[in-house]
Amino acid sequence: MDSFNVSRRSALLGAGAALAAAGVDGLAQTATPAAGGGRPPLPPAPTPDQIRRLAWWKEAKYGLFLHYGLYSVWGRQEWAVEKEAIPIPVYQELTKQYKPKPGFAKEWARVAKTAGMRYMVMTAKHHEGFCNWDSKLTDYNSMAQGPKRDLVREYVDAAREAGLRAGIYYSLMDWHHPDGERSRIDEAARKRFLDYTFGLITELMTNYGKIDILWYDGGQTLNAKQQEADRMNEMVLKLQPDIIFNNRNHADGDFSTPEQRILAAGNGRAWESCMTLNESWGYDTEDDDWKCPRTVVKNLISCARDGGNYLLNVGPRGDGTMPEPAVKILTEVGDWLAGNGDSIFKATAPCQPWRPSYATFTRTGNTLYMHVHYWPGNDVALSGLLVKVKSAYFLRTKQPLKFVQDDVRVHITGLPVKAPDSPVTTIAIECDGLPMMNLDPELRLQKPRAGVGMEV
Repeated sequence: MDSFNVSRRSALLGAGAALAAAGVDGLAQTATPAAGGGRPPLPPAPTPDQIRRLAWWKEAKYGLFLHYGLYSVWGRQEWAVEKEAIPIPVYQELTKQYKPKPGFAKEWARVAKTAGMRYMVMTAKHHEGFCNWDSKLTDYNSMAQGPKRDLVREYVDAAREAGLRAGIYYSLMDWHHPDGERSRIDEAARKRFLDYTFGLITELMTNYGKIDILWYDGGQTLNAKQQEADRMNEMVLKLQPDIIFNNRNHADGDFSTPEQRILAAGNGRAWESCMTLNESWGYDTEDDDWKCPRTVVKNLISCARDGGNYLLNVGPRGDGTMPEPAVKILTEVGDWLAGNGDSIFKATAPCQPWRPSYATFTRTGNTLYMHVHYWPGNDVALSGLLVKVKSAYFLRTKQPLKFVQDDVRVHITGLPVKAPDSPVTTIAIECDGLPMMNLDPELRLQKPRAGVGMEV
């Protein structure tokens, strides 16, 4: 077992690692330009086994990400120990204050359910190296220190009780272990550190029943070969045959993870946009830059229209409670989903229509959902729809709406001056075929035009 006061690499080495990693959030998801400056290569198409394992996840579409560790007590985000070069003895003192309230995980699950989410992902170990479970490989863990409880156990149990899928985040980087950074320059250190890493992952994959997602992160230190990423994934699949995992250990994985942006993958590749609800992954006492409910809904729509998932992060406080603004925002989004969820959870991709500018679109089969986020009042219109509209109605209330369709547009009229729903009003438009818009500039030639001056 590693000592709690295990010797760590020098502060200078640590500072260098932090500088090298600064600003690389999501870098692993940035496509590498092809030789000669051409288009990047397409990602690998999903295998039959990946399609099988990913089926529930592609239907779930919306999850809660939870960054929770000693950094939550510090309250200056999850990179604090490295970016501030906090001495390890000082940082370890945080374990004495790291005591989540009883039932914290059940409250997380309750909030996720209220928000309309279908799964959760919790940080079992972030880059700081502290393990939120009863590890037998180190006493730098939540059973031996701080809360004296297995927090991963409480989390997994709470997720299952709430009917949510349970995902585990695991950072491959480690700022506490003496070999964490040395592994990239010292072969003996690399082998020791990989033994430790494989051992920790094995514990997480064998001690908590079925785990639905393994969310790798922190792959900056070692490349795929050094990390033995393929062997790592093979081991995980032997222990959890139905699990899915991302590509942040530098193997292909099952899905891509664009960070703080929405970027669809090609070639049928599964993808999930992960974003913070404010500007921080781990809890920051002063970060009040919260996304409004409308922004969250618009992001969810954008992911659903192109066949992706949306993993939205909240950083709980050191005692495990969620910031009140986060709960309020997620509750409002959940209320919207309660009346409009079919447009998200039953969405089929791709969805081609994209105008007018005050709305975005998803579809289910031949039904087009027009999500009006800037309500214009009285009427809305769609230009260039290539199929006939059979009916239109507000999705939440099913109230029928009047419309007229001609060769160039569909005009829906008789609408209330003020938006009837919040934060976005969704109109269902049933069509007699696949809803497509004519986006050809030549369409402008077909539209009626006036003379040079005002017509009388």
